[in-house]
Amino acid sequence: MTWGDLTGKMEFLPYCFEYNIGIILGGAYNSGILASDLGLASYYDYRGTPPEILKKARRIRDVCARYNVPLKAAALQFVLAHPAVKSVIPGSRYPEHVHENAAMIQYDIPPELWDDLRNEGLIAENAPTPL
Repeated sequence: MTWGDLTGKMEFLPYCFEYNIGIILGGAYNSGILASDLGLASYYDYRGTPPEILKKARRIRDVCARYNVPLKAAALQFVLAHPAVKSVIPGSRYPEHVHENAAMIQYDIPPELWDDLRNEGLIAENAPTPL
């Protein structure tokens, strides 16, 4: 399950919620693209990033930048917003990543950021809003 899956295909998570199935979500940064500088060497689904995915990720990053919000914070909080998602495993290569991930989950994100992502078609209209 990735950022792209959550923004385009909401059938799986409502099913889980309806049947009280809790999800532990791994790969919230999708192979690192949502934790990278979004350069040409970014990875998506464990391989090079297709141009259309890179363009969309950059558009999401640009919306986040308007609010001075790290893309990593938006990625983690977005996946945790769905009531079926009970936990996330963001992945950490180094000990300092653990601290950074904890900070990203607690980062204060204005609700208007999520509105802008919806208005620009970058997340689904019915995507849950992080608190």
